[in-house]
Amino acid sequence: MDLAWSPENYTRHAGARLRPAHDLLARVPLDRADTIVDLGCGAGALFPALRTRFPQARLVGVDTSPAMLASAAAAAGDIELIEADAATWRPPEPVDLIIANAALQWVPAHEHLVPALLRCCRVLAVQVPDNFTAPAYRLVREVMALEPWAGTLAGVRMGDQILDAEAYVELLRPVSAVVDIWQTTYYQLLDGPDAVLDWLRGTTLLPVRAALGAGSPATEDFEQALAGRLREAYPADDAGGTLFPFRRLFFVATGT
Repeated sequence: MDLAWSPENYTRHAGARLRPAHDLLARVPLDRADTIVDLGCGAGALFPALRTRFPQARLVGVDTSPAMLASAAAAAGDIELIEADAATWRPPEPVDLIIANAALQWVPAHEHLVPALLRCCRVLAVQVPDNFTAPAYRLVREVMALEPWAGTLAGVRMGDQILDAEAYVELLRPVSAVVDIWQTTYYQLLDGPDAVLDWLRGTTLLPVRAALGAGSPATEDFEQALAGRLREAYPADDAGGTLFPFRRLFFVATGT
């Protein structure tokens, strides 16, 4: 299923989305890198930090979304951009760093994917959402199971194809010299009406919107049914802010 990524919607919460990427980059154990791949680069929000950290590096951005890549191209400068799927794309020769921030949760079979990527680089740095047991995602699944949407949405996945931390440790230990793995919960204060719904529109709800039709009456009805449940689970404070805890899983693996 092709997902209609919206750079405008995704970047509406750019600060909260980018902070985990900066935390991931801070743990990369490289003093110098000649070639870096941002796998799932989106609109290129991480490029400035990569350029600051590794000013001499050749930067390559890979993403499946033409809209995101077009947005990245407007600010990318000398960065090479490639439209490709992380499930199958590999660099033609080994690189120093592959960094994948909030991208690999859309790609299945991590037990094969992660070792394959590590074989292509000196360091593999990955961050994925680990919030799929939170109320927001439980409520999305509940509404997906209701009529009249259940039939159309049967089998739709919400970018939750990750392993748990222990499984990544067991997967990486045989193929890594060093594995650094951790979890962080970010207590995000979102602004605006139906702020959690707006956040979910940027990522989690993309498969739902693709299946029902972006902007269609079915999608509008679905989001209206979801919005009330989200407001109850995540009430806004008197100033209009909404606290949205979000757990993320990180690992940085150095090849053998």
